[in-house]
Amino acid sequence: MEKEHFKSLVPLVKMRAVSTVLVALKRHWRHSTHDDRKLNTSPCDSDHPPGYHERALSQHGRAWRQDDEVEEGKASSERLGMYNYLFYSSVCFHNALDTSKPSNPRFLSLQVENAEDADCSFSTNTTASDFDLLKILGKGSFGKVLLGRHKSSGKFYAIKVLQKSSILQNEEVGHIMAERNVLAKSLRHPFLVALHCSFQTADNLYLVLDYANGGELFFHLQREGSFPEARVRFYAAEITSAIGFLHSINIIYRDLKPENILLDSEGHIKLTDFGLCKEGLRPKGTTSTFCGTAEYLAPEILQKQPYDRTVDWWCLGSVTYEMLFGMPPFFKQDTTTMYECILHQPLCCPCTASPSARVFLTGLLCKEPTTRLGAAADFNEISKQKFFAQINWEDLNSKRIQPPFNPNVAGPCDLRHIDLEFTDEPISSSLLHSGDFTTVTASMAEAEVAFVGFSYNPVLEDIS
Repeated sequence: MEKEHFKSLVPLVKMRAVSTVLVALKRHWRHSTHDDRKLNTSPCDSDHPPGYHERALSQHGRAWRQDDEVEEGKASSERLGMYNYLFYSSVCFHNALDTSKPSNPRFLSLQVENAEDADCSFSTNTTASDFDLLKILGKGSFGKVLLGRHKSSGKFYAIKVLQKSSILQNEEVGHIMAERNVLAKSLRHPFLVALHCSFQTADNLYLVLDYANGGELFFHLQREGSFPEARVRFYAAEITSAIGFLHSINIIYRDLKPENILLDSEGHIKLTDFGLCKEGLRPKGTTSTFCGTAEYLAPEILQKQPYDRTVDWWCLGSVTYEMLFGMPPFFKQDTTTMYECILHQPLCCPCTASPSARVFLTGLLCKEPTTRLGAAADFNEISKQKFFAQINWEDLNSKRIQPPFNPNVAGPCDLRHIDLEFTDEPISSSLLHSGDFTTVTASMAEAEVAFVGFSYNPVLEDIS
């Protein structure tokens, strides 16, 4: 019966990922000769670790969900390079707003936790003409992500441009509005991608976001195979801090994976893609949406049981394991077999891991959520583990700890860690002409009504 249940889930995964574009997965691999799924416990001397090619071409990177609020076939995701987090197709943000309550325009206009922390480099009527649009960083279902330089301040941002017509046609307005709010809430945490400004024209929506050009963690894992334990500890600590912050504001993340972890120019992490976030979940609260990425699903999600924020700590265990050994802990080419392994197979930690790392992984990857590491005291419990004994958390959050790896980018325009498939593409003239930047007026019909509350500017906001 259990196997039949898993088989019923596999077509859903494939259906929701049918539009996945593989071009961004090619990282100049040589052909793979690895047909088995052996763990990689040492640095690779090839361009990809054992099994990564087959894994990337099968299920890796495909986030999806199943719930009663979304029609079948509407939640396809695209794996489109470093900035895929900006284009999850915005299909999984329905939980970011409490749709059972009346719409609150005041809430929709919030940007930062403290008005004094706002980025004041933007004018009160920011438009796309305030930016030099330099390169395409990624593409998705509803538009593109561009590298933009703010003309007056000289600062660089990732600018997500979405076509209103596509959003309306696909009935994704609610998801886009929720995305904007979840991003805004992350503005003041050092390890979360943040929204600095959003505005709109008659045709497009614009999200001005943190720009990080150090590459996806997935990119670096492909190239190196696995990381030394000291480097893994550093990344895991910054991820733990970010997840702990989200939990502190009653958000669970639900889609932690190497594709959603960027490195900035100095080598610090930036957690991205809040497409599967669930807001309003208090410490003892549960939810039941069946969602995530196959390799990282917690057992309780597979069993369709109500689950809580400990699913994020399971994902942390899976990602930490992958950084240490080159593959997720229960990965199998066949999805049904992989699900069975997640539920029933004991965790196997190679002897190359330190005792503290093995204890840490065993605690996080406990199949019983009530006894999983983090179930009792969340971040406070995780941060006190022996694996993190060398971490000064105050120094970490202040970025006073030097990252163990430097991406060595020459500056904001150094795009060596971003796929050439996008950066070599010319920017559409429609984005360069001033006519595209016409301010939306109250007389505009459907689009104007649909996206009320999308635009805001930190100079105008007072959220105290």
